[in-house]
Amino acid sequence: MTRLDRVLGIVQAGGKGSRLDVLTRERAKPVLPFGGEFQLIDFALSSLTHSKIPDVWVDVAYQASTLQRHLAGGRPWDLDRTDGGFRLLAPENGDEPVRNGFAEGNADALLKIWRQIEQQRPELVVVLSADHVFRLDLRDVIDLHRDRGAECTVVTADVSSEEAAQNAVLTVTDGRVTHLDYKPESTTATTVCTEITVYDAQLLGEALASLHSTLQEESDDAEDSGLGDFGEHLLPWFVDRGKAYAFPITSYWRDVGRPEAYLGAHRDLLAGRIDVFDDPEHPVRTRHANRVAARFADGCVVADSHVSGGAVVRGTVRRSVLGPGVVVGTGAVVEDSVIMADTVIEANASVITAIVDERCVIGRGARVGAQPKGTRPRPDDLCLIGTESRVTGTLPPGSRLEPGTTA
Repeated sequence: MTRLDRVLGIVQAGGKGSRLDVLTRERAKPVLPFGGEFQLIDFALSSLTHSKIPDVWVDVAYQASTLQRHLAGGRPWDLDRTDGGFRLLAPENGDEPVRNGFAEGNADALLKIWRQIEQQRPELVVVLSADHVFRLDLRDVIDLHRDRGAECTVVTADVSSEEAAQNAVLTVTDGRVTHLDYKPESTTATTVCTEITVYDAQLLGEALASLHSTLQEESDDAEDSGLGDFGEHLLPWFVDRGKAYAFPITSYWRDVGRPEAYLGAHRDLLAGRIDVFDDPEHPVRTRHANRVAARFADGCVVADSHVSGGAVVRGTVRRSVLGPGVVVGTGAVVEDSVIMADTVIEANASVITAIVDERCVIGRGARVGAQPKGTRPRPDDLCLIGTESRVTGTLPPGSRLEPGTTA
């Protein structure tokens, strides 16, 4: 049986998510909807819960209030306990400038909360990102970490070389991580870090302190630790010591921090390639909205799609995901798109290869997007429409509409 009494789980949910453009102007990236009724942070929290990790912290920063509403004190994941369980960490001000305010990367974020971690006195620290779609029993990773005498264990995934260039690319030899190339311009490698990592807590503290000291000597900015993201200095520190190991994930994993990847993951969902929802013993948990079942009017067409509660479909929906309360009017067509909660697609409008945020109106007869030539979504193929926007005319592929805009 895996010993978990001194294991601390930390979900890093503080990033601005600028690569997602207008979709994260007014929300934290971890609460971006996925599959209609879930949010991205649900995957990390559900994995921690089903792995029986006793203490789970969520480190927040950008648009923290949008996260707080969804997290509900940890209740949806049974983390609202008197002792231990859920804890929300927010940016603080203090005497040391480097520990103040917002983090400049996920390694810097660990430095900023290190005092709280140290007071917890964990043996192991499990750090997860909040913008990936996956399911993982972390007890298997912890067991392997201990069996190998590892100082750091990185969960890895195999992806396309094009996708790998967006991540930390790893060279793994006999289970050991021997080299890291962080977000290279191009690569032929396919093994990447999933941003799920188990650290020896004592050595993590040593690494953060050592790197901070060295990098501060090289910088004139007293408020910037220089640590940046984990792939810049922190993971290389462990790799260079020779006791960083890899744990390959065998189930579905995808980083959805870019619009084309976000739509691509929804295409995977509709094609049945995502297995994270398949285990009834370990469901993905979330704070569900209370909605009546979806309604499909006489004469509507719905094919290869997911439709959430409260939605009403009178037109045609193909290869798309509709969030709660979405309305598709008579004669309207939605194809290859993700439509978020309470958006209305009015009669005879069309939305094709687009991501439309919450509470938008696509007006009668409006045209959004077009079918791309290729099968893999590219940034220029996608229309992104920010929350509470209204479209009355035509938006060509590649359009970006800021929240609250009329076009």
